[in-house]
Amino acid sequence: MAKVEGTVDPRFAALRDVMEKNLGNGLEIGAAVSVVIDGKMVADLWGGHRDLAKTKAWEKDTLVNVYSATKGIATMAALRLVDQGKLDLDAKASTYWPEFAAHGKGDVPVRWLFCHKSGVPAVRQPIGLDDLYDFDRYAGLIAAEEPFWTPGTRHGYHALSIGHLLGTLIKRIDGRSIGRYVKEELSDPFGLDFHIGAGPELDARIADMQMPPPPEPGDFDVLGAILANPGSAGFQAFFNPPAIHPDVVNTRAWRAAELAGGNGHGNARGLARIYGALATDGRLDGKVVLTPETITKANTEQTRGPDVVLAEQSTRFGLGFMMTQGDVAHAAFGPNAHAFGHPGAGGSLGYADPDARIGFGYVMNQMRPGLVTGPRAQELIDALYACL
Repeated sequence: MAKVEGTVDPRFAALRDVMEKNLGNGLEIGAAVSVVIDGKMVADLWGGHRDLAKTKAWEKDTLVNVYSATKGIATMAALRLVDQGKLDLDAKASTYWPEFAAHGKGDVPVRWLFCHKSGVPAVRQPIGLDDLYDFDRYAGLIAAEEPFWTPGTRHGYHALSIGHLLGTLIKRIDGRSIGRYVKEELSDPFGLDFHIGAGPELDARIADMQMPPPPEPGDFDVLGAILANPGSAGFQAFFNPPAIHPDVVNTRAWRAAELAGGNGHGNARGLARIYGALATDGRLDGKVVLTPETITKANTEQTRGPDVVLAEQSTRFGLGFMMTQGDVAHAAFGPNAHAFGHPGAGGSLGYADPDARIGFGYVMNQMRPGLVTGPRAQELIDALYACL
């Protein structure tokens, strides 16, 4: 069996067993899982390697790109402005961002930017990675874009654009970039070790990502379906420019960019701790992350059904958070009805389960096909609830 480091309450020893098995049989290169229940860390485990050559051990402080699990942290950041009365969910987004009114978007309310209903999941004109990495340039292109559908009538996953939508609201209201805002409002005060825009001083701790193998026969390949339809909103969202590639995500330029839709670097511990706060009273280390009222608003369904961007797969969202949805394979965050959080491409996941008062975090560097919770995280989730 592979060696797994860290600590676990004996009641939840099955989590260590799952980690040892998946590391031992090669399903993982390196990974970590953490669980908080009622504010107490009951599991904090890691193992394997942070480099693809398997020469560098995954350490307690290893960081990894969590892809769209970043959206959950970005959502918390923006919702803090709601708590402070600085951001009105029902106000027009153009109130804070006048340029966003272009092409009939002037009446789009702020809440539609959170729940993928704004109609601008991407830009149509071909752009390069340099355009994406320039936060203000890409945000400007999004603001100037004509909606892909009539806003509010449908929803479509804003794969990267949501980070610029929420990030621009933060910047216009507060003045700080989303990377700095997350650092100063969430990461530093709550000890999350989470970074949107990771500096070179962190490179020695960041794990390299291994791209996923092809889907198994019979599994639905959502990215393949999107790639096959180059005129679609999904194609523009994921492949203009193409970003899910080792020559992109393991570079200094990708790590440094402030892409709050998908390039946050963190660990399972930080995800579990902050979602653990949202699963209880919104407090962590005696300080308020979000008020219970705002958490309830965020965990209220805003969208459900076929997703324009994700090849008409069903998705369900609150305000920024994906809500548990048992009708989608590997998109159920445990057995309870009120769980919410966000997965990342390849398998990473952070979520809160208010019914069981659980905060859960899982990260890894061996990606698996798909954009929602993968089978390895699901196995850990199943083991967790079996222990309760």
